[in-house]
Amino acid sequence: MKSTSDFGLRTSNFHYLQLNSMKFRFLAHPLFITFLVLIIDQASKFWVKTNMMLSQEFPVLGNWFYIHFTENRGMAFGMEFGGEYGKLALSLFRIVAVSGIGYVLFTLPKTAPKGLKICGALVFAGALGNIIDSAFYGVIFNESFNQVATFLPEEGGYASFLHGWVVDMFWFPLMEGTFPEWFPIWGGEDFLFFRPVFNVADAAISVGIVLIFIFQKKFFKKEVVELEEENN
Repeated sequence: MKSTSDFGLRTSNFHYLQLNSMKFRFLAHPLFITFLVLIIDQASKFWVKTNMMLSQEFPVLGNWFYIHFTENRGMAFGMEFGGEYGKLALSLFRIVAVSGIGYVLFTLPKTAPKGLKICGALVFAGALGNIIDSAFYGVIFNESFNQVATFLPEEGGYASFLHGWVVDMFWFPLMEGTFPEWFPIWGGEDFLFFRPVFNVADAAISVGIVLIFIFQKKFFKKEVVELEEENN
């Protein structure tokens, strides 16, 4: 027969675990994830911008991982969207898009899957991180070409509001070689994988989107069930 003391010990342990889980529940909150990603993203960009010149690099892990400073005027992973008007249009589109993402994320019901909220926060934080570059970096930094940029230079920044360039730095040239001559389209051409240079914000967006795609049936289980019932 189990004693009252044993029952009391198990109950106290249960309450202790409950309290501890509540203490760390904030780690999965969308606001915490958003601020964490933003802090890491902006801290890494600020360090690169104020310590390296454009195109400067140094190895982190052999020939597989480099910190390589580059700036792009357009989309993620170094892709560009040309022209001043194109840059302005892209910046405005980003602001509208991230506003929509933020609205959806922070109006999700409490019953929404925690994983969906985490993934949404990753996408939201990543998009917001790159918007900060586009909106403010041209105003608060001078150019990094042949020099290390200065924060809040006396002569002013290198561009106007919403015309800044996004700072990228992570480069993983994992594999390089030449396509065989018989290979369609790229036959005989050199290839490098992974060629794009990216930042923390790009990584957060990509991880969030990929996880939503992988776990879409779990995240949107109710909608999937309702759709299957309608089809039946």
